[in-house]
Amino acid sequence: MLSVRLVVVSIVLTLAIACGGDYSSPATAPSPTPAGPAASVVIPAGAEVLGKTAYAPDEVDVAPGTTVTWMNTDSVAHTSTSDVAGWNSGTIAPGGRFSASFSNAGTYSYHCAIHPGMVGTVVVR
Repeated sequence: MLSVRLVVVSIVLTLAIACGGDYSSPATAPSPTPAGPAASVVIPAGAEVLGKTAYAPDEVDVAPGTTVTWMNTDSVAHTSTSDVAGWNSGTIAPGGRFSASFSNAGTYSYHCAIHPGMVGTVVVR
C-alpha cells in the first residue's frame, strides 16, 4: 500500500511541477510565413485554467490546404498536440508560434500536452 501512495504522490508532484507558472523554455524560432490560405489560433494569458476556451478560437473552420498557426501569448509554455497521429508542436514557449497544414477535410481535435484540460478543434471543410 505504501508503494501505491508513493507512486500517486510522485505523479501529483510531477504534474504540479509541470503546470507551475515559473516554467520556461527557450524561445521558439518563428515559423515561416505560410503560402496559401492561413488561419491563426491564439493561446491567451491564463490559458491553463480556461479549458475549452483556452485556444481562441477553440474551433477554427478552414478550407483544405490551410495552414493554421498557434501563437502563444501566455507567460507559460503550451503545446498543440493532435489527439490522434497528426501533429505535435512540442513546447511552444511564451511568444512562440507553431504552424501545421491541413490538406484533407475532417475534424481534428487537439489539446495541450502540458495542460490536458486545454482543448480545441480544427474543422476542415
